[in-house]
Amino acid sequence: MTAPQKPMPAPVLSVRDLSCHFTSRRGPFYARQTQVVRALQAARFDLYPGRTVGIVGESGSGKSTLARCVMRLEVPTSGEILFDGQDLATASAQSLRPVRRHIQMVFQDPWASLNPRHTVGQILREPWQIHEGVVPQAQWEARVAELLELVGLNPSFAHRYPSQFSGGQRQRVSIARALALEPQVLILDEAVSALDVSVQAQILNLLAELQERLGMAYLFISHDLGVVRHLCHEIGVMYLGRIVEHGPTEAIFTAPRHPYTQALLSAMPDAPEAGRILLEGEVPSPLNPPSGCGFRTRCPKASAACAAGVPPFEPGETAPHRAACFHPVARA
Repeated sequence: MTAPQKPMPAPVLSVRDLSCHFTSRRGPFYARQTQVVRALQAARFDLYPGRTVGIVGESGSGKSTLARCVMRLEVPTSGEILFDGQDLATASAQSLRPVRRHIQMVFQDPWASLNPRHTVGQILREPWQIHEGVVPQAQWEARVAELLELVGLNPSFAHRYPSQFSGGQRQRVSIARALALEPQVLILDEAVSALDVSVQAQILNLLAELQERLGMAYLFISHDLGVVRHLCHEIGVMYLGRIVEHGPTEAIFTAPRHPYTQALLSAMPDAPEAGRILLEGEVPSPLNPPSGCGFRTRCPKASAACAAGVPPFEPGETAPHRAACFHPVARA
């Protein structure tokens, strides 16, 4: 007799039909035209405690816009970001303040995100100065030492400046700062892409260990499919501002459903040469996207239906692996 499966916990954060548009004014001063950049369109996913959702795609696909919207560094045009019963997409700055301690972000470039005039100790204490009462001031020094040990750094480094560290060490400091407020959600926007391969592996292993120990949910943004496969439980594949395929990591890698996902995987260094899919043309501009499916101008399977309307996700709101395509690859 098999043991009953444990029910899946409730998501810690849910994104529903999230879109973000920017306006751009182009042309000469006397005849400027306002155009709309549809950077993000109708994104949907859930983040669960102790699990990682990876977002992959080419440069300009909207990955960082998605991360910044979830963090509310950008104001979404429409949709919902549900956290603890509150919609962060429409929340005021005042009501967002207490929520921010629970959703933290690690940026791509630690050199740009760390104040070069502050010591590591000052950098790690700053979140407690902003969010008073999270850690009593009498415990700050001890807590700084704990955070540095947690990310694999010597506590004596608290008196050093960012310029005295390597790139990997600076990223560890960035992670320690993000952990200072004990968040439930950690957003990592290309957090290892600027690091050497050996350092990448160290940071990825650190993130996996921290997640297992602390139970945080990760939203991991990357263009590196190998890195995403190593860390993520689920993957959302983005193209021209839309998530075109979403599913468990191994299902995405072993049985991709969307032609764009197939092309991405075929371009990996370890993919067989005979199976390479060469996409012709450039990614369309979000200022002037094609009608219907955004991928149809480069898709070998494109038909008249692809130009007539945006393909919906395959039926089944709770289906673990779905693609938004009129001609998805047949299931194995």
